[in-house]
This record gives sequence, C-alpha cells and structure tokens, in this order.
Amino acid sequence: QVQLVESGGGLVQAGDSLRLSCAASGRAFPAYATGWFLQAPGKEREFVAAITRDGGTTAYGDSVKGRFTISRDNAKNTVYLQMNGLEPEDTAVYYCAAGTFIYLTRDARRYDYWGQGTQVTVSS
Repeated sequence: QVQLVESGGGLVQAGDSLRLSCAASGRAFPAYATGWFLQAPGKEREFVAAITRDGGTTAYGDSVKGRFTISRDNAKNTVYLQMNGLEPEDTAVYYCAAGTFIYLTRDARRYDYWGQGTQVTVSS
C-alpha cells in the first residue's frame, strides 16, 4: 500500500512557474507508475501527466504538453510536476496518483492510490 501527499501548490500569476511534489510512503513506491491529474470546479478529473516506474517514459495531456514536466526520484520516494508558463486555465486541484500497471494510462480508474490534492490558482 502507498500513501501519497502532495505539496507545492499556491497562488501565482499567469506566466509563472510552480513545482508540485508528491511524497510517497512505503518501500514499494518504485513498483508503481505515477501520474498527476487536475480537477477544476464543476469539471471532471483530467489527466495531466504520467511516468513509468523507472522514470524512463512519460506521457502528457494535450493542454500541458511542452509546459509541464513530470519526473521522479525513487531514492526519495517523490514525484514532481514542474509547471512552467502557467495559465489561468490551469487553475485546479492537482492530484498525485499511483498504479501498478506497466504501460502508462490516462484513465484515472486504473490508478489505485490517490493523494488529497493541492490547490493551484493562476491569476491573469
């Protein structure tokens, strides 16, 4: 079992950068692929990015491609989401998630564990 805790959210202006962190508990963390999702008020949860167990492969949602970068440090049991060029449309609660699948997926139902989320607000 894995417990996930996100941090790094906040209020920024358009064009600014933020780095979100997701700290995982448990020795089994390297066995999990991980991803980031966002959920804006009144909208469904949306895929942002995912990374394989060894960090060798990544995938991104169309709205963040070229602006966001996902990475992980298995020695620190931590996944990161570097967000550059933030836009007001990026305003949402960002969730970290982990799953045991091998091939990356955008389907939130495939992820077994979720953090509590961290709020990102981008002002224009």
